[in-house]
Amino acid sequence: MPSDAKMLTGSDHAKRLECGGLPALLDQARLKAGARSRPRKLKRHRCGLAALLLAAALPTAACLRAAGQAPARALPNPFFAFCMDTHDAKKRSLPEQAQLLKELGYDGAGHLWLDNVAERLQTLDAAGLKLFQMYIRVDLGPQASQPYDGRLKEVLPLLKGRPTMLAALVTGGKPSDQALDPRAVEVLRQIADLAQAHGVKVALYPHSGDWLERVEDALRLTRKVNRPNVGVMFNLCHWLKVDEEANLAPLLRTAKPHLLAVSINGSDRGAHIRAGKGRWIVPLDTGEFDLLGLLKTLKQIGYTGPIGLQCYGIAGDAREHLSRSMAAWRQFKERLAAAEPGPAGKARR
Repeated sequence: MPSDAKMLTGSDHAKRLECGGLPALLDQARLKAGARSRPRKLKRHRCGLAALLLAAALPTAACLRAAGQAPARALPNPFFAFCMDTHDAKKRSLPEQAQLLKELGYDGAGHLWLDNVAERLQTLDAAGLKLFQMYIRVDLGPQASQPYDGRLKEVLPLLKGRPTMLAALVTGGKPSDQALDPRAVEVLRQIADLAQAHGVKVALYPHSGDWLERVEDALRLTRKVNRPNVGVMFNLCHWLKVDEEANLAPLLRTAKPHLLAVSINGSDRGAHIRAGKGRWIVPLDTGEFDLLGLLKTLKQIGYTGPIGLQCYGIAGDAREHLSRSMAAWRQFKERLAAAEPGPAGKARR
């Protein structure tokens, strides 16, 4: 054995094995094998070497956490922020917003309405981020001069080849009144066909107080519109105002075949929200609602689409609440990764 060769201690061995220290482990295994002369011992060490090869090639969750990364399979969903600019005390410009989101680790942004879409895309592109959603209003009311912004035809070509989807808020009638379904189907098919020409999807956005208020409304319309690029969005803050928490998991399972997007935020429990007593839209580290349980359900049903951070109405410097929410998001990912089955069905530690 060379004079400068050292045997790994138990703790060093475990650390290198956990983090994929393949070269050192191979050297150690060879040295051990060379020190044995009897064939039965050599065969045993060859088996040990094969096991080391397999284990060292598979970095574990702990190793990835040590490197500042959560395992990809814990939560593969892109995570973006929207409405982060509506109440920002710093009143950041679009380039400043993009740089802030990049710095904090977000994958991109959502964009309200049709103003300044080209600039939003340019600034996100420059930061290496993506525009995940663009929000539009659809008005079915008889007094509306036009059901949606005519500039949509000009903006849609800008979205071709991008992951951006339209998120449609639909007003113009009493919440969930199915008498307006025929008019809604007509208008939404127009929008869907315009979008399809540019490879853009349309997510129906349930908003409390609007005609399209509930996820069930969005599902009903998705089926009636019957276009391959039309689906449903689940918005936690608006859902909490109209439904019971016991219905959450069954609702998401029902929506899954049509679920295009999800938005989350910190919040108190639904009963408190409906009573007007709870915190409604706050950073992810605040509130009594079980966000981890929601994310577990999304993971269980196999939802891998984008998840948006709802920031509407959060006052103060956007950096502060965006930083807190990102820290909470990373903790959720780590906790979900730790709960995944490990060897022999055991949870990872």
